[in-house]
Formats: sequence, C-alpha cells, structure tokens
Amino acid sequence: MPAASSVRPATRSGAHPATPPGTALVRRARKVDRVLGETYPDASCELDFDDPFQLLVVTVLSAQTTDKRVNKVRPVLFGAYPTPAAMAEADRASLEEIVGPLGFFRAKTESLLKLSAALVERYDGEVPGRLDDLVTLPGVGRKTANVVLGNAFDVPGITVDTHFGRLVRRFGWTEETDPVKVEHAVGALFPKRDWTMLSHHVIWHGRRICHARKPACGACPVARWCPAYGEGPTDPGEAAKLVRTEGRA
Repeated sequence: MPAASSVRPATRSGAHPATPPGTALVRRARKVDRVLGETYPDASCELDFDDPFQLLVVTVLSAQTTDKRVNKVRPVLFGAYPTPAAMAEADRASLEEIVGPLGFFRAKTESLLKLSAALVERYDGEVPGRLDDLVTLPGVGRKTANVVLGNAFDVPGITVDTHFGRLVRRFGWTEETDPVKVEHAVGALFPKRDWTMLSHHVIWHGRRICHARKPACGACPVARWCPAYGEGPTDPGEAAKLVRTEGRA
C-alpha cells in the first residue's frame, strides 16, 4: 500500500506567507506535478475557443454546467455573435435561446450582455491581458481571469476550481479553503512558469481519478505521495472501475 510522506503542513497564512513552505513539501508537490504531467501529457483547457473573447465567454458560461455542453453551444453562439460589439447588441430572447441548454440561461444571458458591453466601452472590444483589468469585468472573478490569462495570453496563472481546491487539500499542499488563499499557498510551491500547466494537471486528475465522493485511490499514479490515500477504494480492480477516460468535459 502506498505510504503517505511525512511532511510539514502547508502554511495557513494567505497571500504573503510569513515563512516559506518546507523543502520536503515543495519537493513532494513538484514530484506529484511531474507524475501527473507524465500521466496526462495532453492536459489542456477542455473548453473550445478560437480567441481570447471566446475563451472569456465560454469560461463564464461553464459555471454550474459541463465543458461538453458549453462546447456544443459555442459554434452557434459565436456564429451569431462573433465579437463583443455584436454580442452587446444581441437580442436578449435570441441569446437566451442559444444558452438555454446550459441552465440558468437568464442570468448567463445577462452576464454576457454586460460583459460584452463592458469590453466595448472600456477596452475597445478587446479582452485585456491583465488580471487587474479582467476582474473588473461583469461576471469575471480570479478563476475565470486566470483561465483566460494562462490559455489565451500565455500569462501564468493558477485556476482554483472545485477540483483543484479539493485535490491540493488532499495532497496536503494547503489547508486553505478560500480560493484566493489556495492560489497563493500553492503558487508558493511552484515556479510561476509552471502554474498554468499545474492547473491543467490537477484538474484533469480530479475529473478522471480523484473524484469528490469516491476517489479511485487504487488506480492513482500519485497515491504514494498522497496523505489522503484510502479515502476511496484501494483495491486496483475496484478502483479501475471508477476511472473516467475523459473528464466531465
């Protein structure tokens, strides 16, 4: 049975830790990321997009639904409204009909109309490439901003979604639950250049093996470094049945 490494717990401090994380924790965290990278060599954003505007919109739409559903809607949505200017002037009923399959269609339509209008009014219809600017846009928080920065602008960022938060706590990288504190605590363990791919590796693992209710511990490639080993079935055969070959995309 894989044995959990004995390491000092991650610092519970927030954006500016009083002391740097322990060397053993840094080494273990980076080893886990390397193995996840080898396990998921194709890890990437599972939302389809052609440009920063599309990625911004589909990321906003992905809240409380699956990437697969958003990807199905995307061609129709951007076929009708390819630019922020076009979307800002969209007929509300027509836009609601397109995003309807994603749930919460009225709220999501309102978000898209306000977001597109803000891009036109504040940024001449261009998606800004700075975190401080992105988070001022309607419906855009740090998670969405980091997705856009990392995948559309090649600016390193950590995407703290539900999968990422769950796994980094299971891995013992941090005990924080606030997404911003998680982002800073985990960021301190890795070089900035690795942040975007780290996010993909962890999220892919969370979608495929390290599930919320029943993780497939017996099929986990990083089980030997995981303090939470045993939360799910450890028998390889039983665990294998839980593995998804694709995420909830």
